Amino acid sequence: MTLRSLPWRNIGLTIVLLLAIAAAAIFWPQRVDLSELASVGADRDVRILRDRWGVPHIYGATDADAAYGLAYAHAEDDFLTIQQSLLAARGRLATVYGKDAAPNDYMVQLLRIWDTVDARYDTDLSPETRAVMDAYADGINRYAALHPDEVLSAEVFPVTGKDVVAGSVHKAPLFFGLDNALGELFKETRQKEVSQRAPGAQRFADPRYGSNTMAVSPARSADGSTYLAVNSHQPWDGPVAWYEAHVHSEEGWDMVGGLFPGSPVIIHGHNRNLGWAFTVNHPDLTDIYVLEINPDNPNQYRFDGEWRDLEVRQAPITVKLLGRLRWTVKREVLWSVYGPVVRQPHGVYAIRYAGMGRVDLWQQLYRMNKARNFEEWQAAVRTRGLASFNVGYADRDGNIYYLYNGLLPVRAEGYDWSQYLPGNTSETLWTEYLPFDRLPQVLNPPSGFVQNANSTPFQTTVGAGNPDPTAYSPTLGIDDGMTNRAFRMRTLLSRDEDITFREFEQIKYDMSYGPESDVARYVQQLLEMPQPTDPDLLAGLELLRTWNLRADPDNLNAAVGILTLYKLADKNDDIKGSELVGKDVSDEELWKSFQEAVSLLKETYGRLDIPWKEVNRLVRGDVDVGIGGGPDLLHAVYGDIDGGRIIGDAGDSYVLLVRWDKDGQVLSRAIHQFGSATLDTTSPHYADQAPLFANRQLRPVWFEEADIRANLEAEYRPGER
Repeated sequence: MTLRSLPWRNIGLTIVLLLAIAAAAIFWPQRVDLSELASVGADRDVRILRDRWGVPHIYGATDADAAYGLAYAHAEDDFLTIQQSLLAARGRLATVYGKDAAPNDYMVQLLRIWDTVDARYDTDLSPETRAVMDAYADGINRYAALHPDEVLSAEVFPVTGKDVVAGSVHKAPLFFGLDNALGELFKETRQKEVSQRAPGAQRFADPRYGSNTMAVSPARSADGSTYLAVNSHQPWDGPVAWYEAHVHSEEGWDMVGGLFPGSPVIIHGHNRNLGWAFTVNHPDLTDIYVLEINPDNPNQYRFDGEWRDLEVRQAPITVKLLGRLRWTVKREVLWSVYGPVVRQPHGVYAIRYAGMGRVDLWQQLYRMNKARNFEEWQAAVRTRGLASFNVGYADRDGNIYYLYNGLLPVRAEGYDWSQYLPGNTSETLWTEYLPFDRLPQVLNPPSGFVQNANSTPFQTTVGAGNPDPTAYSPTLGIDDGMTNRAFRMRTLLSRDEDITFREFEQIKYDMSYGPESDVARYVQQLLEMPQPTDPDLLAGLELLRTWNLRADPDNLNAAVGILTLYKLADKNDDIKGSELVGKDVSDEELWKSFQEAVSLLKETYGRLDIPWKEVNRLVRGDVDVGIGGGPDLLHAVYGDIDGGRIIGDAGDSYVLLVRWDKDGQVLSRAIHQFGSATLDTTSPHYADQAPLFANRQLRPVWFEEADIRANLEAEYRPGER
C-alpha cells in the first residue's frame, strides 16, 4: 500500500498511525533475542590459549573445531568490524549506517554476489571446506548470542557458511580496483575514450601501494638458513586491518599469521614447513564496455549484429533514516553477456572482471594453510581461487619462490584495454585466462633471493632467473614499474652474499630513499629551481640539499622533504602518499607544496630542523609516540596531516619475519602496530605492542605448545570467559 492508495476519509487516522509507528521505530529500543544460538557449537572440542601478548592460539580436535574457536577469539577482540564485514557482504550495510553505505549495498546486488554464492557453494566447495565455513559461522553466532549488547543488527544472525564465503566474493575484486572502475561510471561525464581497434595499442601498468615481501635461500644466508618476510601494508583499522592468530588442529592444520575480520583461515604467514606473503599487484583485471542501445527499446543492446535483451531487476536497498526508522528504495540493476551493467546519462556500460563467478578463495587459502611442501602448496595455488596478488614463498627445504599471481584475461590484440571497449562485438568478450604455467614466476634463482614491493615481476631478482617481459602481451597490463622499496630491497640483498637473520631484519626496516626514487628526483627538481629570497625557504632548501634521504626518527632534515610530498599529494589526484612511481609534477605545484611544508613547520614548531619523530606519530588511545619511516620506504608509514603532525594510519602493520634453520626448524618474530585487541579499549593489549613497533622491535612468535604455555595469559573454551 502506498500513501496515494490510502482512503481519503481515513487520512487523519492514517497520519496519526504513521506518526506513532515512526516514533516507535525511532525511540523504542531494539530487542535482540539470540538465545537459540547460545549453545551453538558448545560441544566443540576446542581451546583458546592467549599468550602474554594476548595473541590467540586456537587448539581444536578437527579443522572445523579450530575454525569455530578462531571465529570466537577474533570476535572477542573485534566483533564490531566482523559484523560490518558481514553486513557489507549481505548488502545490508545501509540498514545500520544510512545512505552513505548505500553504494556498497547497490554494488552487492549489481554484481549478483548472492546469486553466485547460492549457485556455487555446494558444488564448488569441498565438504571439508564447507565444514570449516559453517563452523566459523557458528563461532560468530555463539559470540553474538552471549553478547547481545554488542550486536549491530539482529537480522544478520544466524550467520551461515555462505555469509563467510560471500565476504570473500565481496572483498576480493576491491583489491584490484573494481570499486574505482565502478566509481568512474557515476561521474557526471564519461571518463575515458572508447578504444578502436588499432595496431600497437598498449596498456601501461599503474603501480600503487603497498606491501613488501622478500625471501633468501640457503645459498645467500650466512648459516644455511632460509628467510621469509611477510610485510603487507594495510590500513591500521577497519575491514582489511591485520589480526594475528595461530590455528592448530589434530587434522594437520597448524598455521600462524595474519587475517582480516571475517576470514575463516590465515591469509598469509607460516606453518611448520613453509610460509608465504602477499603484496598487491595491478594487472588489468577489469574492463568497461560501452553498449550500443536500441533506440526503440532501452533494454536491448547490439551484440554481433543482433539486439539482445538486458536482464532487468529492481534491487531493493533499505536505508536507515533515524533510529530504527528505515526506508526502502529500488534501484535498477542490469546484466549483459559481459556481466553487470550500469545505465547513466552519458552512456550504458557493462563491466567484466577477473574471477567473476568464483567462490573458492577461502578454499584455496585453506589448502595452502595445510600444505606440507612446495608441491602441495603450489597445487593449492593452481586452483586459482585468488584473482590477483604477488606471492613470495619460502620453506624448510630451502626453496624460495615468487609468483605474479592473477587471473589474467586473454584479450584480443589491437585494442587499448586501458580505455573503454566497444560492447557490441564478441571480439572484446574475453572468456579465458593466461594458463598458470605462463604466469611470471621465479623458483630458486642463482642469486639466492626474490623480492617484490608492488613492483614489476621482471626485476624480481638479479642475474639469471627473471621472467622475460617480451613473452607477455601488453594487453595483460602487467606492472612495469619499480617502487623505491623494490629498488632498495634489490640493492641491499644483492650487495650482501652472507646475510644473517639480523641483517635480514635490518633490510626490512631500511628507511632510505634510493637515488632512483621519485623523492630523490623531486628534491633535485626543487634544488634546481631559481633561489628565493625568503630566509625560511632558503633554510628549507638547505635542509633538502644536505638531507641524506633517510627518515630515521631523529633525522632533522626529513620533515621538510616528506611534508612537501604530503602537500603535493593534496594537490594531485595521481600522487598519494603511497603512490610515488614515475609521477612527473610541474615546478609550480612542487614549489607550492614546498612552501606550504615550510610554513607548516615554522608555524607549528618555530623552526624547520625538527626531529622527524616529532612530526611522524603513532597514536592509539593514550599512547602517542614518535616513529620513523614514511611513504614508499621499506619501513612504510602513511598518515594524514593533523595540525603540524602526521598521524599514521597505514603501512607497516603486522610484520612477520620467518627463519628455517639448516635443520628445517622454524623460528619467527612478529609485531603488530597496536596489539592483539583491535577494538577493546579496556584490554591491556589494546596498544601494548605500539612502543615496540615505534622502536622497530619484534617479539617472539610462540609456535610450540610448550612455549605458549610457558608464556600463557589465559586458557579457556569459547563461552567460558
